Amino acid sequence: MISCILVDDEPYAREALAELLAKSPDILILAQAGNAIEAMQAINELKPQLVFLDIQMPRISGMELLAMLDKSTMPRIVFVTAFDEFAIKAFEYHAFDYLLKPIDPDRLEQTLARLRQDLAPKDLGPVTPAELTHLPCFSGNRLKVVPISDVEFIFSDVGGVHVATTNGLVHTQMTLKLLEEKTRLIFCHRQYLVAPAAIAEIELQDGGAEVITRSGARVPVSRRYLKELKQYFGFH
Repeated sequence: MISCILVDDEPYAREALAELLAKSPDILILAQAGNAIEAMQAINELKPQLVFLDIQMPRISGMELLAMLDKSTMPRIVFVTAFDEFAIKAFEYHAFDYLLKPIDPDRLEQTLARLRQDLAPKDLGPVTPAELTHLPCFSGNRLKVVPISDVEFIFSDVGGVHVATTNGLVHTQMTLKLLEEKTRLIFCHRQYLVAPAAIAEIELQDGGAEVITRSGARVPVSRRYLKELKQYFGFH
């Protein structure tokens, strides 16, 4: 069985694709998502082999969603888009395949046939943003899109990865490693990333230090990262 997730902000488009895929007994639809945040949660939890991904979605596009996924566990991506054939040429070499809306059943079957023969993941780096400007987060049962500029620090514990913003605490399913790679936040402790722009003071202590953010929050700095942090701000 080939497991997949359908991502499209148009319910009718998802239903139409699901009906076409139902004709292939070896395709298992694990979930459907109407936006990028729901999609990332489903991808991280269910780990599908394939994602049918709409490019144009509100707030966070399909391209931006790809930048938020861990490359080491990246599923194969098939773009589903209303773009014409000329525009889609820019994408076809960086994804497993693409489908134009409305989806032609024969064209879909060609994609599935290729997929059955070739399950190697593709490098999506050339078409994904190098740096994120927003983070997909959640608080209780509310999904939130948080601007990076609002983030003071991020930390992990047994409860997950938590994002401290100027408006309070929210949570994300992204890893600290990926957040370091895709944002300007820097490690100050193995469990903490801090936004340099949010640092008001660095208070030196025995065995380490603490960052004091502009909002007054205190963030631990381990000895391992203290030297790098001081050098970052021009101190030696």
